[in-house]
Amino acid sequence: DKASISTIMFLSAIKYAYLNILGVDITAGIKRPKKEKKIPEVLNKGEIKLLLDALANKKSKLMLSMIYACGFRVSELINLKIYDLDFENKTGHIKQAKGKKDRIFNIPEFLFADLKEQVEKKKQQNQEYLFTSKNGRLTSRNIQKIMKIGAKNAGIKKSVHPHTLRHSFATHLLEDGVDIRHIQELLGHTDLSTTQQYTHVSREQLKKIKSPIDTL
Repeated sequence: DKASISTIMFLSAIKYAYLNILGVDITAGIKRPKKEKKIPEVLNKGEIKLLLDALANKKSKLMLSMIYACGFRVSELINLKIYDLDFENKTGHIKQAKGKKDRIFNIPEFLFADLKEQVEKKKQQNQEYLFTSKNGRLTSRNIQKIMKIGAKNAGIKKSVHPHTLRHSFATHLLEDGVDIRHIQELLGHTDLSTTQQYTHVSREQLKKIKSPIDTL
């Protein structure tokens, strides 16, 4: 919570000041409060379907579908170029994503035809980027607005953002039994501990675990 964070920041400031002036850490014996770890909000598969079905605009639907289907960060979708997609090998390339780590993603079969059509459309328009707005480059605000409208039309009461789709992608893969290290690569996480936050979200997996007494 805010109080815990404020206390941690205050103690850090005192420690820094005394170490630099007197060379002594007067906060050494003070126990810091633990920062509260917030579990990311996720949508279940039914809610994802409702959200996508609630979008009448084909391009809007395709953009949100791509974020969920590939676990994209919004910035990755916005910066995706038409030649980053290799339809022959059914793969795409995310270049210089967060943490400067490039990665490959699989083009979903479900979106294959729509993506091919979008690429051809952008080629005819002499556009470099896969998705653009009327004013040129897409912004994260454009995507946030689409997400907000879709969630409202779908009757979803949860507090959702475009990043919720990325969280949902990771959680659903985990629930389907995909190895967490594979999910780490798909998300482009440098550190496995970042991916491990989803192990706390996956309640469906816990529901499937039977008590040993049931197998006696």
